[in-house]
Amino acid sequence: MPKAKLVNMAGEQIGEYELSEAVFGIEPNKAVLHSSVVNYLANQRQGTQSALTKGEVSYTTKKPWRQKDTGRARAGYAGSPVWRHGGVAFAPKPRDYSYTLNKKVKRLALKSALSSKAADAAVVVVDGLHMDEIKTKTFKTFLDKAGIAGKALVITENVDENVLKSARNIAGVNVTTATILSPYTILCGGTLVVDKAAVQKIEEVFA
Repeated sequence: MPKAKLVNMAGEQIGEYELSEAVFGIEPNKAVLHSSVVNYLANQRQGTQSALTKGEVSYTTKKPWRQKDTGRARAGYAGSPVWRHGGVAFAPKPRDYSYTLNKKVKRLALKSALSSKAADAAVVVVDGLHMDEIKTKTFKTFLDKAGIAGKALVITENVDENVLKSARNIAGVNVTTATILSPYTILCGGTLVVDKAAVQKIEEVFA
């Protein structure tokens, strides 16, 4: 049974939290994780790149010089792709790069990412993650006392404005909710700082 350090908002360890074997204790599937990360990055692409083809550049189609006897390479028109400022061969055009993954693949990828973090002891469960006011210094003190240095992904059960705004100015710290987790954000997020209620919701949905 995988376990995680359980801390309070004072940053003190008050015990250990037993994580679900079905969610945090599986053998990570590297192939599925790779597919999920590639899918996430592809879906983030705007696909707005564009260039002009040789038929779209604004140039005369008149032949620059006669075909033979000039000593120069033969040329047909100024908009040729081999000329500077000419059209682009196989020019990129706006397109949609997004695609969907199978639902079972998504679930397996998420559980693989969570299990990978649990195996690396990079999961910290907070008993009642909340902030009474928006205070970056207070939240930074909590992270320091809990022994969380560097990058961290804070996961709350629902959107908590006080936590979100307290953490957003801390370098390397991001905040999300249990309902919109993705394998990419988990893998790139550093230490997972998860509210106890958020852990229960994740285990309830994915176990």
